[in-house]
Amino acid sequence: GAEGSTLMSYFSKNQIQALKPKITFSTLRDLQCPVLQSNDLQGKAEESCSTEELFEWLGAVLNQVSLDNKSSSFLSTYCCPEPSTVVEKAFLCTITGFIIPEKIIQLLDQLCCYFGEPKLAHWLTLTVHGFADSPVSWRESEHGFHKGGENLYNFVIFRNLDYWLHMAVGAHDDCPP
Repeated sequence: GAEGSTLMSYFSKNQIQALKPKITFSTLRDLQCPVLQSNDLQGKAEESCSTEELFEWLGAVLNQVSLDNKSSSFLSTYCCPEPSTVVEKAFLCTITGFIIPEKIIQLLDQLCCYFGEPKLAHWLTLTVHGFADSPVSWRESEHGFHKGGENLYNFVIFRNLDYWLHMAVGAHDDCPP
């Protein structure tokens, strides 16, 4: 109707275009990483770390928090969970924008190439954040912003193609079954 044509003329006049996602790459050198076993979600003392420990570590890495537990740090005295190993080079790619589920599946497929030669990664991870103030969450519920607006899921994929899936939402949100 008239409303539709008015909207279209507004958009064409203002030349609104689809925003291309912004992509940034960085290489993290000598990164201390938790040791993981795909079949051990709880972790074992001196053998592997738990899913919760990994999730916390990942948050520190993605926010560029130092992992060396210095008492002089005003920001954080966090350190990598044990057991850990030092990875000479880790690759971090951040894509910011509106990304459809099909693209996320494509990204997962491409990431799995890092299990092949010559890279031979032991595990890799993909985190997908919703906007903190997004109006929707999973299922039928509105997304409750309240405090932090948590709204994300995280895949950890292992070389044998086992995977872990973390999901984090605010206390008032629905989560998939």
